[in-house]
Amino acid sequence: MGADSNLRVLDAGVVRPSDINLPAHSLPFTFFDVRWLRRPPVQRLFLYRLEHHHHHTVQQLILGLKASLSKALTLFYPLAGHVRFAPNTNRYELFYQPGDGVAFTVAECDTDVNDLARSSDGEPVQVASLAPLVPTLPNGRAVLALQATELLGGRGLALGVTVHHSAGDGASSTHFLHTWAAVCNGAVEMPPPPVIDRTLIADPMGLYDIYCKEMPTDDGEVEFVTSSVSSLPDDQLVATFTLRQELLSGIKDTLAREAARLHAAPPHRCSSMLAAYSFIWSCYCRAKQEQNQTKTTYFLFAVDHRARLKPPVPATYFGNCINPAIAAARHDELAAAGTGGLFTAFMAIASTLEEEVGERSQERWDGCIERARGAMKAGAMFVVGSPRFRVYDINFGFGRPGKVVAVSAAKTGTMPMADAPNGVAGVEVGVSFPAGGMEHFRHCFDDAMHAIGMQEHVYL
Repeated sequence: MGADSNLRVLDAGVVRPSDINLPAHSLPFTFFDVRWLRRPPVQRLFLYRLEHHHHHTVQQLILGLKASLSKALTLFYPLAGHVRFAPNTNRYELFYQPGDGVAFTVAECDTDVNDLARSSDGEPVQVASLAPLVPTLPNGRAVLALQATELLGGRGLALGVTVHHSAGDGASSTHFLHTWAAVCNGAVEMPPPPVIDRTLIADPMGLYDIYCKEMPTDDGEVEFVTSSVSSLPDDQLVATFTLRQELLSGIKDTLAREAARLHAAPPHRCSSMLAAYSFIWSCYCRAKQEQNQTKTTYFLFAVDHRARLKPPVPATYFGNCINPAIAAARHDELAAAGTGGLFTAFMAIASTLEEEVGERSQERWDGCIERARGAMKAGAMFVVGSPRFRVYDINFGFGRPGKVVAVSAAKTGTMPMADAPNGVAGVEVGVSFPAGGMEHFRHCFDDAMHAIGMQEHVYL
């Protein structure tokens, strides 16, 4: 079902920070930020079921969203600004000046919220039905755009959030969303304010210039990508699978048994995150019909370095502070039946993580763009998001989201990871395939569960 045929835009306005005395402010890019200029923006869709609401009250909720957004932007004012080449320099910055604001679209759509949110239980939804509910970034290198869409009969509200990664990583953008929600729902205890200070990131190796040289430029400026560049098959589907805590425990036990059987010492303790990464990567490789079975395939995931830099930066630092870790293994070994593929995936990911957080990890950062580009070209799975961001706790006062979909991930083939919905202990993983591929992935997922002794599927 396509939402584009019945989406009606009711208002296209701008929301500005509530503090009219905010001065102009330049926030220089660090080497962590500049790498993201050419990556498409991150698009998340929050789907809320509204009980006993009608059109009038939904419009009131949207007015409340706008008023609280204005207050939240006073704290996170760089998100109201835009990226520019700083005057008389060859450096990028995020620049805010009085009068700047965030594009906020209000729309309505005749799609039932339950049709869109059903992907919570492994049921796929067409990406084309979700895409119109997230906004595009306006011209002028803006870094944030928002869209609130009333769904069929006022029974649902879709909140689309599009943020350019160069402004901040997932920890920063979700810190903003939690703050906005807390202002809107009148929370007694607010999240801590962001630390907006890019001088906290030192660059003794000159990585900013190294990264800029590795990116194609137009008249000396790196292209600022504002939309997803890949075209989607008409039947592209997205579905999420919940790995409950009991499944994650089963994966960990299986990996421990396999390590003992092979007399292999795992390079890193098996966290729930590593268990989920290993399980999904092996399932994905099994589902992917790869002609060259011996080719090397890659798995990219982000490591947050806030606490690891010397000196460390605060957890509330606003900006980018992540680096990609790149695991590699042979496709046929990852896709092996039984628990072999799972163990191969775990050993590859764990050793990569050890390397990325080790004492000498920063010595390799100068080549990370080149390594990531090579991995993506060869065929890689790229994880985005994290359960630590608690996206299912983002409650604006009308309940927790029934579903959160990383629409940009579905468009680009990356794999979003989040906390599990409905307060369940575990993690949620999203996958995107054309119709036939999605069915095959579900079979591989179920087979992999049986291999570790889980007899029933663990979808929500």
